[in-house]
Amino acid sequence: MLVSHKYIIIPVSLGIAFLLASCNETKVTQCERLIKEVKVGTSLLEKNKGAQVTTSLQLAKDLEGVTNKVRDLNLGDEKLKEYQSRIVKVYEALSQNIGKAGKALGSAKTAQASTAGRETIQKARENINSALQTAANSAKEFDSSVSGLNDYCSKPES
Repeated sequence: MLVSHKYIIIPVSLGIAFLLASCNETKVTQCERLIKEVKVGTSLLEKNKGAQVTTSLQLAKDLEGVTNKVRDLNLGDEKLKEYQSRIVKVYEALSQNIGKAGKALGSAKTAQASTAGRETIQKARENINSALQTAANSAKEFDSSVSGLNDYCSKPES
């Protein structure tokens, strides 16, 4: 029994087309991956609010890890890449400023009861306030980015 080439080529071509189409992630799956990592960072922040020195320093390291995971997501959707970039910048800023505040808090806790110690505490207080103000500004940018991301991801694909 002979089978014509055209009868073999059509099913093979269709199979390859379906395979290639299934390899391309949809906007929805890319949104899900990005949102999943954002939620990891958000839960870290919520869980460690008002934490002490060692917890703050660990939080800064953990946020750095989340930042890297968000940065390493291989997203194809250009709009999602914009949100990814904004969120990476926010997490980087939060990580750095939480780390800075944690170190300043640590230096204040170990300061001696002396003139030099009071100067150390004053400098630490200034560093903490500066770091927290910058972190608060980053949090506003984060809220804006996440709100935009949620809006974008909730719209049907075009």
